[in-house]
Amino acid sequence: MGKGRSLTGRLASKLSLLTGSVLLLAVLALTTGPYQASPGQLWEALLRYAGLSAALPSAVDTVLFSVRIPRVAAGLLTGAALAAAGAVYQGLFRNPLVSPDILGVSAGAGLGAALGIFLSLPVVAIQGLAFATGLGTVALVYLVATAVRGHEPTLVLVLSGVVMGALAGACLSLLKILADPYDQLPAITFWLLGSLAAIRPDDVWGALPAVLIGLVPVLLLRWRMNVMSLGDEEAAALGVNPRRQRLVLVMAATLMTAAVVSIAGIVGWVGLVIPHIARLAVGPDFIRLLPTAMLMGAGYMLLVDMIARNLTTTETPLGVLTAFVGAPVFIWLLATGRRAWS
Repeated sequence: MGKGRSLTGRLASKLSLLTGSVLLLAVLALTTGPYQASPGQLWEALLRYAGLSAALPSAVDTVLFSVRIPRVAAGLLTGAALAAAGAVYQGLFRNPLVSPDILGVSAGAGLGAALGIFLSLPVVAIQGLAFATGLGTVALVYLVATAVRGHEPTLVLVLSGVVMGALAGACLSLLKILADPYDQLPAITFWLLGSLAAIRPDDVWGALPAVLIGLVPVLLLRWRMNVMSLGDEEAAALGVNPRRQRLVLVMAATLMTAAVVSIAGIVGWVGLVIPHIARLAVGPDFIRLLPTAMLMGAGYMLLVDMIARNLTTTETPLGVLTAFVGAPVFIWLLATGRRAWS
């Protein structure tokens, strides 16, 4: 009993520290940039927006509510969703090398976005097409895996995802060849590298319901994730239907991933590295791992996005920075963090 209270207290302390760190990063993200705003100006702008101040709106209000607050909200949403999806996939497939795009959702979303840009569709249609093709790719992967019998289900599912991801990548390469090299090709390339530069409030409100819908079953079934990580035979022996649980959790993680990829582009490494760091901090118990990974992912995305818009005069794509940071960190984790999976 005392040990359980001690573990709960340590987890609460870690989550409180992470929450405070994320809030601090959010304030820094809102006040730093080409147009500087002090924390006092931020507070005054929030009071004006809430109707608690009679002062007239200033230029700070425009910068905050039209640009920075939607961008920060999108960063928080993207980081938390990708980290949660990565934790789900790694637990389901019992593989530390699994990331949210293992079943082709990112490749499918990238293909849909590229097709929308190629057809000169409006931004909302491009995002919707990216979302739909991301979900459609994973649905096709599941259909293929279901049709193939006589092999280990998890292995067939992963291999089907690799095949469909490669097929989507080939179609994407064809679109790049056919695209206008002066207009469409740069837009496709920049979208595929990930960015929050063009985020609008409507984008955040559009992606938020899908992320929440995907997060609900993950939260409700979080205790079963520990059972699923033991393997299908052990899970079935403990009264859990592994095939049904895997389908529900994969669809939930895919929904979250497709939603944020449709507005932020393909941002790699977050769903791969952040769950590892969270696992080192709180252990493999998914009940503790999920909130820790989401907070770390949200803070990490805010930090990377601040670097992206302040590093040079032109904005650096998020995918470039996450790769530069994620690759060495992942190598370090592989060398030092093996016990976290035991």
